[in-house]
Amino acid sequence: MFALPLRPATAMRNRVVVAIMMAALLSACGQPAPEVVDVAPSAAAKPDANAKFAELSASWVDGRMRQSPLYATAIGDHRFDGEIDDLSAEGRRAAAEFSQKLLAELSAIDTTALSRENQVDALILRNQIEYDLWGLKTSEDWAWDPQLYSQAAGGAIYSLMARDFAPIKERLANVTLRIEKLPRLYAQMRENLDPKRVPKVHAETVSRQHAGVLSLIDEMVLPAADALDAQARQRLDAAIATLRSAVAEQQTWIDEALLPKAAGDFRIGQALYDAKLRFALNSELSRADIGQRAEAEITRVREQMYQIAREVLADRPDAPTLPEGPDEAQQQAAIEAALELAYADKPARDQVVATVEATLEEATRFTREKDLVTLPDAPVKIILMPEFQRGVSVAYCDSPGPLDKHLDTFYAVSPIPEDWTDTQVDSFLREYNTRMLHLLTIHEAMPGHYVEGAHSAKHPSMLRGVLRSGMFAEGWAVYTEEVMMEQGYLDNDPLFRLMRYKFYLRAVANAILDQGVHVDNWSREQAMDLMVRRTFQQEREAAGKWVRVQLTSAQLPTYFVGVQEHFATRNAVMAREGEAFNLKAYHDRVLSYGAPPVRFVRQLMLDESIR
Repeated sequence: MFALPLRPATAMRNRVVVAIMMAALLSACGQPAPEVVDVAPSAAAKPDANAKFAELSASWVDGRMRQSPLYATAIGDHRFDGEIDDLSAEGRRAAAEFSQKLLAELSAIDTTALSRENQVDALILRNQIEYDLWGLKTSEDWAWDPQLYSQAAGGAIYSLMARDFAPIKERLANVTLRIEKLPRLYAQMRENLDPKRVPKVHAETVSRQHAGVLSLIDEMVLPAADALDAQARQRLDAAIATLRSAVAEQQTWIDEALLPKAAGDFRIGQALYDAKLRFALNSELSRADIGQRAEAEITRVREQMYQIAREVLADRPDAPTLPEGPDEAQQQAAIEAALELAYADKPARDQVVATVEATLEEATRFTREKDLVTLPDAPVKIILMPEFQRGVSVAYCDSPGPLDKHLDTFYAVSPIPEDWTDTQVDSFLREYNTRMLHLLTIHEAMPGHYVEGAHSAKHPSMLRGVLRSGMFAEGWAVYTEEVMMEQGYLDNDPLFRLMRYKFYLRAVANAILDQGVHVDNWSREQAMDLMVRRTFQQEREAAGKWVRVQLTSAQLPTYFVGVQEHFATRNAVMAREGEAFNLKAYHDRVLSYGAPPVRFVRQLMLDESIR
């Protein structure tokens, strides 16, 4: 129902906001309020405007958590852990009325009178409220995207059981309450979805994912259920029995009623795409700007890859022609031949997770040795991706919410499907060879998402924590790949540099692919040509991304747009500071802002106008 950030994380700004919001929320959660840190408003800021905005922000966060208990749990507000979201027509009406009311109140505030930090938060809040209303009234995902319901069902249980934020008896009691409510969610799914609008690929994906909620019951809930007393255990068992029947009934409905009639177009079209891109990125770059920059970057990066190919192939008798000024075919052949050298070093089918663990140790050692950024004390744990979340990406980082302190960050890795053929497995492992797994770990964990999430969680703005920018987070993760290469990771290994450029080309291609499919009506053949030929992705990776671009929109560009804005910000700060520039100090400062859209970081750091 809401356009929520993809990754949970972070934390509000001025003294009034912290006093009103943090004290209220934490008190309601049974947690002590943190020490208040004052962020002084600018000389031009009027206390009345800041106080009004603080009250409005607190009202929005509290109202949003009440309307989305699942997201409340994800950010660490545990007042509603026994509830689930109401996706019925009445629930959507209430959500729209709430957003319209808060938008009117926000419009009544003179934002030019706010402190600079609150000007940023006001723009972020306005963007989110308008995004919510657009999702409810224009995009209407609730009517055509069954993933919304399957993810909600799985998340309802997973978010309560994955981390030890409260005693197990308390969490199991709330799991019981949520399990009892899941049949209602399934009924809303049947009522809301219009099969004529549901894309077939969405229905197929949910058909495969749907039963994953039962694996959470069997693997996470039942092994802990002995902690309950007899009466509570009896209620849990009864709720699970009812859920198993409801899941079976829903599976039949998905397979027999939804799938055969699913006839929607997964391409959302130019009007919807441009609006969603503006909301999702909150960037000054347009779709045309993104496409032009991405195309130019493919040309530049391929030239860099060719120079590395000439280096590593120079003395090999079987090397292709390596002229100083190659044509496109010569460039392609040389890069592919050099990549083959990297593909040869790959883990065994059952050693992917073990290899990832080793890469995490090495990336952590190198980051600490080079003193690139202040490292967090909070732990990171490598886990197998839960079944209900598989099928969209190979890995992700799941940071604890801004109110859940000192809990694990999960670096989740999807296992290779058991039904894949040897050919499919080989294609996958060529893509995720040993050097590529190093890059995946840099991106997802060290010093990428894990480090960024831990820093962002320290920011005092609850609003900024709830509305953490996915574009900032993904851009930072891609940016750190460049930093590690610059610093000589893996002893300046040229094949690592080659793989880093290949990995970066995926981020560049993502931006082109997304608009190519959703706006320009690209076929699968056009998409695969971009991914396999122009950006050197293996067939399994490209096939998976083809599915992903059908299932999502306006998320794939976050990587490229985010990293472009991070590069631009660093270059601007370096130009201003000159020889005084310190990389670690810069990184710590960038991460101190709580992950707003990157343009605001630049504006705050360089004292530019907030816009």
